[in-house]
Amino acid sequence: MGLLDGRVAVVTGSGRGIGREFALSLAREGASLVINDVGVSLDGQGTKDDPAAAVCAEIIEFGGAAIPNYESVTDFSGAEKIIAAAVKEFGTIDVLVNNAGIVRDRTLVKMSEEDFDAVVAVHMKGTFNCTRHAAPIMKEKGYGRIVNITSSAGLRGNFGQTNYGAAKAAIMGMTFVWALELARSGITVNAVAPAGATRMTAALFERSGTAPPPEQDPSLNAPLVTFLASERASHVNGQILGRSEYAFTLFQQPKPIASMWRDGGWTPELVAEQFDVGLGQHLQTVGMVMPGGMERKEGS
Repeated sequence: MGLLDGRVAVVTGSGRGIGREFALSLAREGASLVINDVGVSLDGQGTKDDPAAAVCAEIIEFGGAAIPNYESVTDFSGAEKIIAAAVKEFGTIDVLVNNAGIVRDRTLVKMSEEDFDAVVAVHMKGTFNCTRHAAPIMKEKGYGRIVNITSSAGLRGNFGQTNYGAAKAAIMGMTFVWALELARSGITVNAVAPAGATRMTAALFERSGTAPPPEQDPSLNAPLVTFLASERASHVNGQILGRSEYAFTLFQQPKPIASMWRDGGWTPELVAEQFDVGLGQHLQTVGMVMPGGMERKEGS
């Protein structure tokens, strides 16, 4: 018996990398899969590859059930067709993993409007689009598991990733809201910030001339996502989780950590006088923590 026997899952962006590992793990635990992948390059440009079909073939080979889907998550009606494909082929949808993503890294002063819009459209809007169409079905049946893929680039910041960081931070915010809205319908919504050596991080290792270490194997993320997609994770809702090397981690949700108070309020001069004593000593470090001293991105 698998954790997901009889369940139906959609994993967006699951033709390669971390998304592929999510899909394979879900399938091995008994889920029937819609493998959504438009087969584009890292920056969202079209290619002749068909990774969705390749992953379906892998799943079918070990006895699972899967169909490919090529709709873009950026299109509202396209996202509706992704969810509809699961319902048409397998009868319903129980699990949605919002993993699809692209990157177009530039510093702020070099980033074009198109660079910004393209990345936000896939990560942020794509997550909204797919969830918007899956949630009503899950609500009607009183059960669902939604796993959003975020990144430390959005939770903590990362150089050159205004677009990606903004979208991933937005996914954290949507996770909190949806966890509140959908809990009464038996639906949990969580987010995971994975880590791993994929197409998105290949350039880092190429520049260093080193091979990715074993702990950067993208498959190491899949067990956590598979658990969150299961009935046994019914008590986990509205959480931001991640992975660092061989550890799964739980992020602290943003909350006040210090305050300074003055009866009647403040003037700018008084804030300047008291800031370092009241708040300055608690200032937080900006940027992702890089294990092992090497710069490695987390994310989908």
